[in-house]
Amino acid sequence: MTSKSNFKLMGWLLTASLVWTSSAQARIKLVALPERADTIIRLDNPQATLIEEERVLTLQQGMNQVDFSWKGVSIDVDSIRLKVLDHPEKVTLLNVSYPPNEAALVWQISSAQAWEETVRISYLLSNIDRLITYKAVADKKETQLDLKSFLILRNFSGEDFEQAKVLIDYGEAFDRGIQHEETKQLLFMKEPKVPITKVWTFDARKLPWDPEKMPERNIGIPVSYRIVNDQKSNLGKFALWSGKARIFQDDGHESTIFLGEDVTGMVPVGEKTELYIGDSRDIVITQRKMRETQINIRRNTKNQMVLYDMDEIITAKIENFKDSPAVLTVIEYIPGEWKMIDCNMDYEKEDANTLKFEITLPARTDDGPAAINLEMQYHRLNIRP
Repeated sequence: MTSKSNFKLMGWLLTASLVWTSSAQARIKLVALPERADTIIRLDNPQATLIEEERVLTLQQGMNQVDFSWKGVSIDVDSIRLKVLDHPEKVTLLNVSYPPNEAALVWQISSAQAWEETVRISYLLSNIDRLITYKAVADKKETQLDLKSFLILRNFSGEDFEQAKVLIDYGEAFDRGIQHEETKQLLFMKEPKVPITKVWTFDARKLPWDPEKMPERNIGIPVSYRIVNDQKSNLGKFALWSGKARIFQDDGHESTIFLGEDVTGMVPVGEKTELYIGDSRDIVITQRKMRETQINIRRNTKNQMVLYDMDEIITAKIENFKDSPAVLTVIEYIPGEWKMIDCNMDYEKEDANTLKFEITLPARTDDGPAAINLEMQYHRLNIRP
């Protein structure tokens, strides 16, 4: 801790006992609180920063009182803890008191004999936080990428940390000092040759069904690199925090092409994430509703329709103009209660109304684009007129 610091951990040593006053008991045998020995800044939780610091106290035999005070720093008072490390069975924290109208507390400590005792002080500190960013560089063939993760550490807490070990819940810890109002960017994860799958995604709720009826006719399909957070991908040791990712591609001439940027959410171990890199017109999807017929009509005693089901058929013609196979994700949405009658492809239900198809498209041939059809017939149930 430097003289510039606004955060003052203060202690005083009094050699004589003081007497009672009419307002409060005087503080006696206050032990000087020395400089930090070791400091840890824990950033595991994005909502709060845990500070842990070790100090060596010179204790007298018997009762000791230690002041811990702060000024111009936002500390969660209820989070402050003191733990005895060297002689936990012979040094006892008896109680904690809070002087009125002060940003301070006083620990009363009993020591079996006089010695130097290492203690750990921990507390939650506001206005020191972190951001996670990623840089991904894909190879020219778009089969793998080099992934780097950076920690952006921002300190507006009012406290200077000359030297501290910064920890997050993944990556390696590193020793760095950071001053008040300072921002630092630190590389703390580097994984080469992470396998990727290039994925096209057609979401029927967002994209036009018939591109021929659109002014631009050929509508771009969003394209992403899919990464799986598992050991096969050289990952899977821990969850990946959410953050902004910038994606590049090796151009084969010792340089890179900027593909775009995306924001990824938290990726637990075993789960996958997709980094958006742009839109592609290499795949064309034309989707139409071929049938929409009322069935199973129910009427009341006045012969008024009160409920009915709807028999619907949807077809999607999918064309791949690429010279290589492609992986296409098709997302379909069926509102309300429904029952699938027939479908020519397997799907997963993401929720009660969302279907997800993973389709591998063959490469185009000399005769033209490869084309396949997705067809599904379903009943939407118990619809009110």
